[in-house]
Amino acid sequence: MAARMSCMWRYAAPSIKRLVGTGRRYFSQEPKTVTLIPGDGIGPEISASVQQIFAAAEVPIVWESVDVTPVRGPDGKTRIPPEAIDSMGRTKLGLKGPLATPVGKGHMSLNLALRKEFNLYANVRPCKSIDGYKTPYDNVDLVTIRENTEGEYSGIEHVIVEGVVQSIKLITEPASRRVAEFAFEFAKANNRQTVTAVHKANIMRMSDGLFSPVLQRRS
Repeated sequence: MAARMSCMWRYAAPSIKRLVGTGRRYFSQEPKTVTLIPGDGIGPEISASVQQIFAAAEVPIVWESVDVTPVRGPDGKTRIPPEAIDSMGRTKLGLKGPLATPVGKGHMSLNLALRKEFNLYANVRPCKSIDGYKTPYDNVDLVTIRENTEGEYSGIEHVIVEGVVQSIKLITEPASRRVAEFAFEFAKANNRQTVTAVHKANIMRMSDGLFSPVLQRRS
């Protein structure tokens, strides 16, 4: 169950070498305070399991649990409680369980709000085969790095006429370059030989058409 937890790092391309450097791991026995967002649904159950795993491994972590139940602002829109934002800003490290967004007007995506608040632009998802667990594909060892703040995650939508909704896919060159640099620096720091760009520029010629050349120039 722990595999479904989402780690939230305030990654930035220039600091990736400092974070993962030579590919070696560095351990510290100094207790580190980490913000814990249990989430909702199955989130609290998963969070409790993760805490048990960390305790069994004797990881020197002090959990600071925060509630991200949305609060309604003066404009009528829901937002993340400021206490949760303050905790993440103070600890600089957080672990988040699944967060659901209620369907309906006035409810913001809490996941999107967290990404934008802390500039979490690179979603890093490793996928690796585990000995003893048979899956449709063998010897899988890849890392997916997804731009996390633009594209469909821009959250820009409006109703054109009744029954017709338009969702805008926002792509900018600076954000495309930033996540491209992150991907290449991550690959170099972790001794990976290949970076593959996934896009739909053959159909989305202007949006993905802007994203694709940035990665080609970076390579």
